[in-house]
Amino acid sequence: MDYADYLVELRRELDDFGALLDGDLSAPVEHCGNWKLADLVVHMAAGNYWVVTAVRERRGDNYDESDAPGDPDALRAWYADSADDLVEALSVDPATEAWTFVPPHTVGFWRRRRTQETLVHRWDAANALGLQQPLNAELAADGVAEVFDTMARRMIARGAATPPDRALRLTATDSARSWTYGPGEPVAEVAGTTEELLLMLWGRRPRESDALTWAGDRAAGLGVLAGPLVP
Repeated sequence: MDYADYLVELRRELDDFGALLDGDLSAPVEHCGNWKLADLVVHMAAGNYWVVTAVRERRGDNYDESDAPGDPDALRAWYADSADDLVEALSVDPATEAWTFVPPHTVGFWRRRRTQETLVHRWDAANALGLQQPLNAELAADGVAEVFDTMARRMIARGAATPPDRALRLTATDSARSWTYGPGEPVAEVAGTTEELLLMLWGRRPRESDALTWAGDRAAGLGVLAGPLVP
């Protein structure tokens, strides 16, 4: 995707997340530990401000939830302000230098990363409220790629996951896209829509479900995905 497209999609996803906050903020968020929706709002707003600092001050040590208001209306407003500030901070040349946790150390990195973060957590918020809100297929496909080219590598570097010793192919049934993760020829293939593949990689769907079709050595393929590929 083009960096300009990320900024458009980020604004849309931020707004869609915000629109869900008129719902029950005490609703549990299924895939985020013991969080309620209010906790997810705090995480999102604090993350937005963290990236603003990463861009404007080129440092990554400002993730801070202490400013989060306890009042629901004030919390919603705090999130909305954080979304506006984030888009403003990222509305500069995407080649502009910024602090990032992996290369490239540019604003463009954050346009992509924050779009993907918001996409997944917008799904989390909708799911917490019992709503079915599909993911944009192009964004979901880019999200699958980001898991492998950025997030899994970060988890390996942090010692939270181990490098795969064989390869798995993932194939999107709603497009002509496919991805191979690991070295050598794939020992297995898993196929599903881009949405189902992304949600599976982010732990929102089981790795074995009716929505996914496995071929080849399934046990070996599951082993390639063992361990957390994302935080």
